[in-house]
Amino acid sequence: MTNKMILENRLNITESNELAREERVSKKKAAELFDNKLLGSFPAGEFNTLQAIHKYLFVDIYDFAGELRTVDIAKGNFRFALSMYLQAALDNIDKMPQSNFDEIIEKYVEMNIAHPFREGNGRSTRIWLDHILKNEIGKVVDWSKVDKEDYLLAMERSPIKDVEIKVLLKGALTDKINNREVYMKGIDHSYYYEGYTTFKAEELY
Repeated sequence: MTNKMILENRLNITESNELAREERVSKKKAAELFDNKLLGSFPAGEFNTLQAIHKYLFVDIYDFAGELRTVDIAKGNFRFALSMYLQAALDNIDKMPQSNFDEIIEKYVEMNIAHPFREGNGRSTRIWLDHILKNEIGKVVDWSKVDKEDYLLAMERSPIKDVEIKVLLKGALTDKINNREVYMKGIDHSYYYEGYTTFKAEELY
């Protein structure tokens, strides 16, 4: 976890090194999404589904869980979609096609550029991406096979050139869409990308 700002949260976490507690609570919720089949009735590829995922993961942590951000945010030298244009961007993303792998990844890249929430975008959006892949092409990403540095670099470059992230994720596709081990390892790896490594999803649920 980098020295990002500590947001107001329901767990009264005030120090970065205490955010392991946030990992424990939200990662347990991520495990529940799979074990309780909570995404089964949600449409693939819509922002409302991502919003539901984010709210479920973080409702016990952040007051803004599932709510569109009203502030502008950036990572390094990259500025995500301006808050004043965010709703319009999300409306356009909802309309993007998603009938094949390339279209799905292009939609994922645009959602990452939108970055609709103040915190927790990466973790919730990767679950959203797998939900689309599962429903549209019968595949999911085995995130445990996706190197952290390669992934972060490919995502950083994706707004300009998305071929790298397409090649990287295509090489990690699996048809084990209902495999619990693949999902749980994927959640752990997704959290690892963001610097959360204290708990294993399998041990929390």
